[in-house]
This record gives sequence, structure tokens and C-alpha cells, in this order.
Amino acid sequence: MAASTNSGVYPRGIKLGVDVGTVRVGLAICDPDGILATPFKTVSRNAKKNTDVRVIVKHALELSAVQIFVGLPRTMKGEERASAQMATDYAELLAGELLLAGLDIPVALIDERLSTVTAHRNLHEAGMSSKNHRKVVDQVAAAGILQQAIDMQKARGTDVGRRVQAPAQSAKPGSAPTLQAASGSEPDSSTRGLQL
Repeated sequence: MAASTNSGVYPRGIKLGVDVGTVRVGLAICDPDGILATPFKTVSRNAKKNTDVRVIVKHALELSAVQIFVGLPRTMKGEERASAQMATDYAELLAGELLLAGLDIPVALIDERLSTVTAHRNLHEAGMSSKNHRKVVDQVAAAGILQQAIDMQKARGTDVGRRVQAPAQSAKPGSAPTLQAASGSEPDSSTRGLQL
């Protein structure tokens, strides 16, 4: 249904951006020409039943998405810690659910250093009170992740990000791998970008 990425090119069409947190997942979409990413939805995380992952798959199907970018939170030094592993696991789980749904939509990880910090700053500058940020900050962060990805695609004229594959068990019907949220060692997406 969806176009696969080929080396040297990138797919045209609606793309999704995903900001993974321990409590919420933010979603963003872009227009088919990949000009502007916009906030779309915030979904509550359910690491035991993975209902949030299935919601993303449902939206990807409804929107005929051609690609999904999941934010990879790195430290300012470029290191990957527990939250980066959580995002990688989530991206693999998403790729597996897409495969189970019969959708050939590539999932790629894209560096998202400071995306949530930038989202908070943008919401503050737009006049939104800090207490209302929680409702939309994840989807604004997802829009930042997606905008960065589509801008990089256009600038480079090629696909970007690190493509993830579905875990091996996803190919078996009835097997539902679970994703555990990172233990209390790192904060939720609303503050993780502040770490150096």
C-alpha cells in the first residue's frame, strides 16, 4: 500500500512523526509534499497492552502514510541512554505491528535532541500557559521531529534516519511483544531533552 524507501530517494506522501515518552506519545503529520509538519494527536502510553502502538498503525492506515519517523533522544554529546533504547524498542515494536497489519511502511529513527525543550519554548512564546503545555507538548515535539526529518530529506535529496526492522517474533500471528517503559532512571519526554 505505502511506498517503500529506496536508496538515493525518499517517498512522497503523508509522513508521521512520533515522540515517545513514558506516559504519552505525541503524533504529528505532514502534507504529501513534505513541506510542513503539524501536531496531530497525543496518545496515552500503554506499555503492557501496546494499545498506543495500534492507534498509530490505525492512523497510518487511514492517512495512507508512506513513512514514520520516531524521535531518538540522544544526549548533547550524542550518547544513547535508556530513553534512546526505549525509543528504539518502540520503533521496532511499531514496525512489527505495521507488518502484522500488512502495511509496508518504513519506520526510521531520527535524532531529536532538545525537541521537547524547543516545543515547550514555542508553546510559551505562543502565549500558552505552562499548565496547559502537557496537553499538547508531545505532539508539538513530534512535529519538530518530523519537520527536521522532511527538511533533511529535501536538503540531502535522499532518505534520512536509521531504518528499524520488526522484531523476529512479530511475523508470527498472535505473538504480541510488549514494551516496557524505561525505569525511573530518566524523566518523561517533557523533560528529557534538558539532560546534558
